[in-house]
Amino acid sequence: MSVWDDLVGQEQVVEQLVAAARSARAVLEGGRSSGAEEQAAPAAAGTTGMTHAWLFTGPPGSGMATAARAFAAALQCTSPDLELGGVPGCGFCEGCHTALIGSHADVESVRTDVLSIGVKETRELVRSASMSPAGGRWQVIILEDSDRLTEGAANVLLKAIEEPAQRTVWLLCAPSVEDALPTIRSRCRLLVLRTPPVAAVADVLVRRDGIEPEMAAFAARAAQGHIGRARRLALDAGARERRAEVLKLPLRVADLGACLAGAQSLVDAAAADAKQVAEEVDAKETEDLRAALGAAAGVGGRMPRGTAGAMKELEDRQKRRATRTQRDSLDRALIDLSSFYRDVLAVQFGAAGELSNEEMRAAVERVAGESRPEGTLRRIEAVLACRTALERNVAPLLAVEAMAVALRAG
Repeated sequence: MSVWDDLVGQEQVVEQLVAAARSARAVLEGGRSSGAEEQAAPAAAGTTGMTHAWLFTGPPGSGMATAARAFAAALQCTSPDLELGGVPGCGFCEGCHTALIGSHADVESVRTDVLSIGVKETRELVRSASMSPAGGRWQVIILEDSDRLTEGAANVLLKAIEEPAQRTVWLLCAPSVEDALPTIRSRCRLLVLRTPPVAAVADVLVRRDGIEPEMAAFAARAAQGHIGRARRLALDAGARERRAEVLKLPLRVADLGACLAGAQSLVDAAAADAKQVAEEVDAKETEDLRAALGAAAGVGGRMPRGTAGAMKELEDRQKRRATRTQRDSLDRALIDLSSFYRDVLAVQFGAAGELSNEEMRAAVERVAGESRPEGTLRRIEAVLACRTALERNVAPLLAVEAMAVALRAG
């Protein structure tokens, strides 16, 4: 199975990355330096040559991180078929396998589970990127959440990209090119991924995860092309139930009390998701750290002196992760809600084709019959405004209550 197989509906991107991996192999075989002299100007190599910094952009769920990992594996590929003109990224050799599972010595993947990536973490990353590759090929750094870099962290990263170490490759992922500093994106080769077709997402769920075709089709349609979300919906009955509850909100905003109750329900569900993640992860993290610091055996065992700071740092990180988990859960609910109103708009304009929420067609038609298209557009704008407010750290309950009242007003 090739490393490119999980890149759904991204044929043009795959073509560019394969060409770049071939170019990278030619650099190694030619014995040439791949430092700043060869790599500083991405445009100099056209759109198929190798360069030291890449920026993968696309809507959530399009597979940016998957593309970055596949490219990293292709750069480390040692398949004997390459001598016969094979495609880099066979998926079977040691280089591909270890890069994909995260154990390759020269491939480091960074993904934050908190709200931002700070200067300290970025400096450590830059320090590791300056080392020569242990395997003699490429040192690859994948930064999955580059849009979460603070301003100071972005400036630290900029310095590393401006003066790249030999055979170091940076792979940055962000939702859009505007999420990267202009000075960073100007030094990166840009790759734009698209939302995968629903049929292609359903196919990969059946082929890769063994999901029944009917469930795969439902999940792909409901997730609107988001591969990770589709997989979760297909495999997690709880996720399907929570989504169904969210989609009942448009039918429950008949009065102000119902609006406020619906808002509280959404926020509580997001908080429950965050708590579930915390229960699964926090306890193990805490116990592992206590053991590493030499705590006395047993729950509540005495900690050695001088370790309180490390425990406090872990607690702070866990709180930040819970905040992000809650906001991510709310954001998913708002995306589902906006898809409902897009279906309403499609019905109001008589658009042909299957709805994203086909299983709720009766409710969609009911709302469509009780409102006008301009009102539906205002409701979609209210949902998008709520997402923006959450990104700006507005209190979740306040933002969702304002949205619910706007949905009632239409």
